[in-house]
Amino acid sequence: MSRLDAEERHELPEHSYAYVDSAGREHLPIHDAEHVRNAAARFDQTHFESDAAAREAARRIVAAARHFGVALSDQDLVVQAAG
Repeated sequence: MSRLDAEERHELPEHSYAYVDSAGREHLPIHDAEHVRNAAARFDQTHFESDAAAREAARRIVAAARHFGVALSDQDLVVQAAG
């Protein structure tokens, strides 16, 4: 996976992240297939401000996975959290 430096992260639009917290910090980039796989794997390691925020982030990751053709299992925590 290509690592994003600070400038590259800053240039990504907000919709390229599964979660943006109330302070505006962006978490779990989902702008390409590699980052979607990483976001799905790290979903349970991310602190969310609410259950609703976690559900929305999970839905965004699952939608990005479909968009980029990333296979997720029904057993994956992110798929279960998306409902």
